[in-house]
Amino acid sequence: VVYLCGPLEMLQQIMQLAQRENLTNGDYVFFYLDVFGESLRGDSARDPFKPWQQSPGQDSGLREAFQMVLVITYYEPQNPEYQHFQTQLILRAKQKFGVQLNYSLVSESPLCGGAVGTLHMGLWHLIGVQRTLREGGSKKNATHIIEKMRDRKFQGVTGLVSMDSNNDRDTDFNLWAMGDPESGQYEVVGHYLGVEKQIHWLGRPIPWVKGAPPLDNPPCVFDVDDPSCDKTPLSMLAIVAFGTGLTFVMFGISSFLIFRSLMLEKELASMLWRIRWDELQFGSPERYHKAAGSRLTLSLRGSSYGSLMTTHGKYQIFANTGHFKGNVVAIKHINKKRIELTRQVLFELKHMRDIQFNHLTRFIGACIDPPNICIVTEYCPRGSLQDVLENESINLDWMFRYSLINDIVKGMAFLHNSIIGHHGSLKSSNCVVDSRFVLKITDYGLASFRSPCDSEDTHALYASGCLLRGTGAWGGPASPPHGRVPPEKLWTAPELLQKGRLPTPGMQKADVYSFGIIVQEVALRNGPFYIEGMDLSPKEIVQKVRNSQKPFFRPSIDIGVHSEELAVLMERCWAQEPAERPDFSQIKIFIRRFNKWVAGKWRRGGGGGGKPTAIPAVLASSVAEQLKRGETVRAEAFDSVTIYFSDIVGFTALSAESTPMQVVTLLNDLYTCFDAIIDNFDVYKV
Repeated sequence: VVYLCGPLEMLQQIMQLAQRENLTNGDYVFFYLDVFGESLRGDSARDPFKPWQQSPGQDSGLREAFQMVLVITYYEPQNPEYQHFQTQLILRAKQKFGVQLNYSLVSESPLCGGAVGTLHMGLWHLIGVQRTLREGGSKKNATHIIEKMRDRKFQGVTGLVSMDSNNDRDTDFNLWAMGDPESGQYEVVGHYLGVEKQIHWLGRPIPWVKGAPPLDNPPCVFDVDDPSCDKTPLSMLAIVAFGTGLTFVMFGISSFLIFRSLMLEKELASMLWRIRWDELQFGSPERYHKAAGSRLTLSLRGSSYGSLMTTHGKYQIFANTGHFKGNVVAIKHINKKRIELTRQVLFELKHMRDIQFNHLTRFIGACIDPPNICIVTEYCPRGSLQDVLENESINLDWMFRYSLINDIVKGMAFLHNSIIGHHGSLKSSNCVVDSRFVLKITDYGLASFRSPCDSEDTHALYASGCLLRGTGAWGGPASPPHGRVPPEKLWTAPELLQKGRLPTPGMQKADVYSFGIIVQEVALRNGPFYIEGMDLSPKEIVQKVRNSQKPFFRPSIDIGVHSEELAVLMERCWAQEPAERPDFSQIKIFIRRFNKWVAGKWRRGGGGGGKPTAIPAVLASSVAEQLKRGETVRAEAFDSVTIYFSDIVGFTALSAESTPMQVVTLLNDLYTCFDAIIDNFDVYKV
């Protein structure tokens, strides 16, 4: 804010300089004190109410600069008494004394000798003398007289006249601004009343250049030390330094991107995933199947589905397993003559190799040596989830069932957030269980390895996440007999049955549908798509789901067996409209609610029976298989052994302060760490 008091010519010169220094852009406001309003009167040099003009009718270039100039003048009273007094005073001065007065000399400014102001000062002095004499004082006592003039008011010619505590006259003022920037004409925008100590705004608001009054602390005005306000032109050295630095940065970024691209190409070309056929070792079929193989998945029980159990001699048919670098692995044979290593296939294999998660089977590699095309993955000796559910010797309590469902949710949530994006064939036989009863999802990714007939895949031997080449669960070729619907279609969403293939978001919603079918399978333990009181074949069930006629055909739920929250979860997962199904991040919230029900049931002693530590869980797999077949177990002898005992310090106190699921998670993480170490050695863990 700048206050100016002086001749109009001085104001015009200052505004010219301010305009030249860019001080009239709206960051400053200039108040010009012109008590008599001389700058607003027209004369030979300018038009009325245009103080910026230097000659009538011409624009001197100051009109834009004066948009930030506000003029302060005395407020001339408008009452009839003042107008009559002013007219009579000018008339008598001319008639009796021959003096020509102008209106400014008649004004009430006591500082500038105005007639009205002088009259009021005389009256004020007279009031002070009268009050002093009335109190017995002397008319020569100026101090006492001035004291009696303080804080006094009387009705004068101009209206109410008042004096404040400092003996200063409470004066009224007018505030003028350029009302129309186009014409440049000034008008009154505010009236200040000295008695009230406030301003009354009139008419339209002040047309500020920036639409608002200047800031109290405009940028780059007072904070001159701010580096951003330094507008000094850069020196040549600074420009060169900046350009050099920018060049180095761009070179560094380009080099990083090129290096990253080269490393990617090197990784693709190195084919770290590739496994030669001769690197896979297979033992004697009879000995190996007895010792290490996982049994054939028992499919849907009941006469309506037919017996899918196939035997070969006195032994069951086992999923393909083998040894790779001393470890047991699962081998899934691919029904293709050869794999063309396109860039897309190489990226799929790289992505599979990069994915590492506790609830997804680890991809070890692939063999593309014709005719032995196969995928090698982590081996899970407990078989598939379907194996566990159909094994009546394993008594599953609700805490263990919750753990299995929770493992599926974790694995699918990770898979959906990964570059693979979806599963596409989620079912209980594609959920395998390792030696610690931790569930892992298998048979995901590698779309290029799937043959067209995979959409009509058989109910396969997924105990280890692999598919027997040339042998299906039907006891014959890999394709089902004519007119039969493969049972894995029971997990397939209706939109996938109708269209066959969907974009990634649609496939994710189809995975959620399949998850809902698995949850019902775990909750009721009556096989997939169990319908109470109905005896339908898989073909009939799939046909009803594909038709999508209301009411939509869905499995049965029984809140007498499971919680109401679990029933709501299942119904939401197999909703007809994919958009109405939750994603796996939302399913996690449902699982937490279900955990509270499980914890309460556990505390009440209603966990559902014994622990899931049946014979296969506490004995070596070779011993367990012999016992299950009713054979006599022969003791094995070793010349030298090392026994290691371990204990969790404070486990009892820790368990007392933890929820059941927290205890399960702790033990799972601990056993995962143990297994990761002992897998490299010939160790048996009890």
